[in-house]
Amino acid sequence: MTGFPRSPRVQKGAIIGLDKFNPLASIVIFQYNPETLSRTLTAQTSGEAGDEEEALRLKAPPKESIQVKIELDAADQLEQGDALAESLGVYPALASLEMLLYPKSVAVIANEVLKAAGAVEVIPPEAPLTLFYWGIKRLLPVRINTLTINEQHFDPNLNPIHAEVSLTMEVLSYYDLGLLSVGGALYMGNQIIKEAMATISGLSNIAGAVSGAASGSVNFSLGA
Repeated sequence: MTGFPRSPRVQKGAIIGLDKFNPLASIVIFQYNPETLSRTLTAQTSGEAGDEEEALRLKAPPKESIQVKIELDAADQLEQGDALAESLGVYPALASLEMLLYPKSVAVIANEVLKAAGAVEVIPPEAPLTLFYWGIKRLLPVRINTLTINEQHFDPNLNPIHAEVSLTMEVLSYYDLGLLSVGGALYMGNQIIKEAMATISGLSNIAGAVSGAASGSVNFSLGA
């Protein structure tokens, strides 16, 4: 028997674009989960310096940014004779990520036709709702702000067969999307889970403090 049958099955992170025009075009499941994930939270307060009544008021959830680096590699697929990897490498996966930043070509062309027809107002096309999946406790609506792509190896047709992609994402809350929207509801669900986790941590700390205090009193009495 090979391997470790009792090892837990690792969930895969993913970037998911909910695109009503092409629902299959923007799903990228991480081939390898990133080893690190960096998050920055910035409070959104409503009070001004010196205003005692408003000092503790929060106008919205904190602004949160997430940075991850993911790897895309076609080596395993090439060894298995995968036809897609042999013909295109990791180009399709890169394209799926990149298209989350592009307005759809159909919408661009349609807007150009409207302008040529004399339309007074042309509405810029919307990007698909993008979700960052990092386990069942974190499914967050995000806006990808930057993609830094480092293509490292190429096949004879110059298709990339290995790439590293650094993503900088801004988490979108119900304050940005509206509580009744899909993204806003997902964010609120994540916040409720986080509140539950904080409560669990608080109860655990109280239990530990009480246990430590009780243990200390017993030791003191024995020493006396």
